Amino acid sequence: MSALPPLVEPAAELTKEEVARYSRHLIIPDVGVNGQKRLKNAKVLVIGAGGLGSPALLYLAAAGVGTLGIVDFDVVDESNLQRQVIHGQSDVGKLKAASAQESIAEINPLVKVHLHTDRLDSSNALEIFEQYDLIVDGTDNFATRYLVNDAAVLLGKPYVWGSIFRFEGQVSVFWEDAPNGKGLNYRDLYPEPPPPGMVPSCAEGGVLGVLCASIGSIMVTEAIKLITGIGEPLLGRLISYDALEMKYREVKIRKDPDTPKITELIDYEAFCGVVSDEAASAASGSTITPAELKAKFDSGENFALIDVREPHEYEIVNIKGATLIPKDRILSGEALAELPQDKPIVLHCKSGARSAEALAALHAAGFKDATHLGGGVLAWAKQIDPSLPTY
Repeated sequence: MSALPPLVEPAAELTKEEVARYSRHLIIPDVGVNGQKRLKNAKVLVIGAGGLGSPALLYLAAAGVGTLGIVDFDVVDESNLQRQVIHGQSDVGKLKAASAQESIAEINPLVKVHLHTDRLDSSNALEIFEQYDLIVDGTDNFATRYLVNDAAVLLGKPYVWGSIFRFEGQVSVFWEDAPNGKGLNYRDLYPEPPPPGMVPSCAEGGVLGVLCASIGSIMVTEAIKLITGIGEPLLGRLISYDALEMKYREVKIRKDPDTPKITELIDYEAFCGVVSDEAASAASGSTITPAELKAKFDSGENFALIDVREPHEYEIVNIKGATLIPKDRILSGEALAELPQDKPIVLHCKSGARSAEALAALHAAGFKDATHLGGGVLAWAKQIDPSLPTY
């Protein structure tokens, strides 16, 4: 597939200052003055100022994209700094969107920045997206990915999608209304979200910090190509990158005739089920608080505390007295024989989602009085023992 028509009309002119600033672009024949004017006139919305949003925003600003929108309601946490390079130590506790805006002003004061600091949902997505030519999606959860896709389809906007996990990343371009008749959307690739708990998040599984730079830079490259109408965009192609093998693979994506037509925005949390129905039902009425767990310890109650995280997580931090039995061994049934029959069981994980899944399995296996710790080891460290590290 050859280049698509440029997405954005060129601005009227470049100032003397802009010519000096963007000279290394201007002397590339494919970009030139005209391409730079298109970048100047472009309005790009970046969803998330985190792992992928950080390099994306920095390089879009450096490239001279005239207007950038940032969607992020979160604040900077110290655990972000290993990969979210748009933020610094002095930004901890600050809104990510505001911190990102300050870094952008330092890189390129000519860029206009609009902040959208409400949580993106079905009630505001269309109104926000409408103001931009192109969306760059760097989110880390399925509910927001499907929301971004559906809103982009309803408005006829192209978007660049990326995702990362541990040492691997993926990038593609989705545009239902692409002018070459090759339009497709995220649902052609992933018709349905995976079952809850099946795919660990970066917070559960981790991510090599520098992977964000590799994937984020590809996303910006695609955005620049779409805006200026140069090169072959990743529409209909997915690039998969494995940092450990240092290999890029390409997968062709085709329009799936069975993909239902998108006519409205839906409840994406319900569609993706943040935890499964079984887990939600098991946790209802069988969840204890960190204070209640501490009271069990203090009163000398005879119970078994089971940590369902992975061994490398247990090494980072654990609650004294907990026995490690990873969730997958419980879900497969393999570890059921190791659980005590003669005393109550309390499960915990990092934040409560995995222990709820394991709890459902225990209830189904007859351990009816098993409970789990709401908020996991993070809540325990925050509320009961602040000397413990968090991750």
